[in-house]
Amino acid sequence: MHAQTHDLLIRNVLLGGRRRDVAIAGNRFACIADRVPGDASRVIDGTSFAIVPPYYNGHTHAAMTLLRGYGDDRPLDVWLRKYIWPAEACLTPRMIYRGTRLAIVEMLHSGTVFFNDMYWEQAETVRAVEELGIRAAIGVVLLNVLGEQRIREAQARFQEWGGATHANGRVQFALAPHAIYTVDEALFRWCARMQDRTGCLVHTHLCETAREVLDCREAHGVTPVELLERCGLLNGRTVAAHAVHLTPAERALLAARQTVLVHNPCSNSKLAVGCFDLTAAWQAGCRVALGTDGCASSNDLDMGYAMRFAALTAKAAQGRPDVCPAERVYACATREGARACGVDGGEIAEGHLADALLVRLDSPRLQPIRHLESHLVHAADSACIDTVICDGRVVMQGRRVPGEERIVSEAAEAAEELYAAVADRAASGANVHR
Repeated sequence: MHAQTHDLLIRNVLLGGRRRDVAIAGNRFACIADRVPGDASRVIDGTSFAIVPPYYNGHTHAAMTLLRGYGDDRPLDVWLRKYIWPAEACLTPRMIYRGTRLAIVEMLHSGTVFFNDMYWEQAETVRAVEELGIRAAIGVVLLNVLGEQRIREAQARFQEWGGATHANGRVQFALAPHAIYTVDEALFRWCARMQDRTGCLVHTHLCETAREVLDCREAHGVTPVELLERCGLLNGRTVAAHAVHLTPAERALLAARQTVLVHNPCSNSKLAVGCFDLTAAWQAGCRVALGTDGCASSNDLDMGYAMRFAALTAKAAQGRPDVCPAERVYACATREGARACGVDGGEIAEGHLADALLVRLDSPRLQPIRHLESHLVHAADSACIDTVICDGRVVMQGRRVPGEERIVSEAAEAAEELYAAVADRAASGANVHR
């Protein structure tokens, strides 16, 4: 009887404090043991590494890498109206493709294998994801300001794509109604019907600012949470980004409906929209994942920073060092983030999707190695990550993503084209909307 041949075998790697062999067949962890018999198409010597779950980013606008640092340090309304929206009106499909490729390289370098995206020109995002081997939930964006014709086109695009997966299951399509202040109730109800029909994710911004809540009360007579409940969108397949301004009753309702809240601690702080109460959300039983938001508002896509900032701000807000323990915030970025978007990953365990990081045991930031999860939250930086495995494939090794030099160069060119177009548009006095 012949020993099984695997596709990828990592020998003698540190897992849970023990040296183990980890074998991958196809896109799943097939065998984890002290010694895995047999051979593999590819073998990695894991002696210098620990194997840990990768990160799943719950809220992004990936192509906004091209807008990194643009309009920094200005009030939210000024930032949006004077900087971001005019710039977005100038984006072309090629710019979005190049910006997304840059985002994926940055995410891989910092250990992320999945992102839940809400942005324009979704076909370009799909192309970038397929080429670079990462996972994504790609939202078809809906806003009333687009006008009836473009809304119908977006709806038709989702009905063509929705409910299906692509790239061997690495790409799923979601609906992304932007927010209660840009999407009317009829369009939210349409999203609820499509979700019922297809089981898709619905990804939206929720209660990001205090003004959003006040305006919703004035316009609809209810809060944003109550409006989504009225539309039938509070459920376990809805992902709500930010959720900063919630009442205790709303947290209880969101927990009962199993709606996923995505905490974006760096973006919330930089835009000064308020502080998500992570402790209260956990106490209410809410499902919580972590996100970075886009690079225009958080300036990076590093989930390691998001973990650390989430933990530290929660401790500071409560005045208690014992709240928000490292292992729990790490779970939000890994296992809980994967589950939030229906991905069977986030754990190094037989039968699960083969997503993993190999982190360097010789990194000064990880020594002594006795408290690895704490180190990953509070001490590590992206340089600790040597190898990224997604869907059973090595997509970064030795901190190199294939073709990254060209990807970075082309993104820089795209950014120059974008800023030139923004200047021309401003000179012409054109409107700011896409």
